[in-house]
Amino acid sequence: MKKPTIAFLIALAVTTLPAGALRAQDLGIEVGKRAPSAIVRTLDGKAVDLGSYVGKTPIFMEFWAVWCPNCRELEPSLLSLQKKYGSKVRFLSVAVSVNETIDRVKTFTAKKKYPHQTVYDAKGEATEAYDVPATSYVVIVDRAGKVVYTGLGGKQNLEPGILKALR
Repeated sequence: MKKPTIAFLIALAVTTLPAGALRAQDLGIEVGKRAPSAIVRTLDGKAVDLGSYVGKTPIFMEFWAVWCPNCRELEPSLLSLQKKYGSKVRFLSVAVSVNETIDRVKTFTAKKKYPHQTVYDAKGEATEAYDVPATSYVVIVDRAGKVVYTGLGGKQNLEPGILKALR
């Protein structure tokens, strides 16, 4: 059986589940698992392995897209947490390639002037490695490289996950 695409899973999540049905830890990479490697691209086109960040400092990753309404809803929380914990946690936005181009992501992030690094998942390697069910998916990884939180949607209680990663 062919693995469903992220576009299919996004459509499924948006159209068949009642609001609030998805909670943290329900979908995606298993909490407790080591954060995997995956090749993504910087916005200037250079290859970078997400695994090179693992095991050095806690990581806050959001898998997002320019067109994602839940991502826009989550943005103020992400930016507030980055302001509060940015010196202790690496914040990283992973732009998915579903209905997206690197040029569109570059233009969008330049306009927004995000203080965190944004990378582009051109081949879907990170999306697959982290078993991303949809956009607005957050993965928080502790200093040792272990996934301590996953969540989906525009309304997530993210600070407890960050605090757990900092322990």
